[in-house]
Amino acid sequence: MRDLVNSLAAVVAIPAAVYDADNTAVGVDLLGFESAVVAIHVGVGGITFTSANKVEFKLTHSDDDITYTAVTDADVQGVDGVGADGIVKSLVAAHAAADITKVGYVGGKRYLKLTADFSGTHGTGTPIAAEVIKGHSRYWPAV
Repeated sequence: MRDLVNSLAAVVAIPAAVYDADNTAVGVDLLGFESAVVAIHVGVGGITFTSANKVEFKLTHSDDDITYTAVTDADVQGVDGVGADGIVKSLVAAHAAADITKVGYVGGKRYLKLTADFSGTHGTGTPIAAEVIKGHSRYWPAV
């Protein structure tokens, strides 16, 4: 039987909106799940991004939902390399088309947070959303 819906759960990490400043990150609890994927959705850039006017998506993790540390290369899959402070995606050049970036989390912590960190001047916002898709539920059906 091909039943995926009962073994996954999705949690909003960044609510869909047009942003021109940092979002307020929320902790996503992975308790009861053996895997997770962070899906980062970015629409057409509101500005032409540069190394000074940019958005960096920073992924952090925690055992207690209080003290968060940046993920490293060993904690994630699907990205070419994790930057300082857990940067898993950077918008530093023109972004003319919408896209989705998948980041697999393989670290051993219980909580994840994703922040869209804005630097420079953003006179026009950029559509952004993200969710954490929790997989391999220990309980069925997953909720």
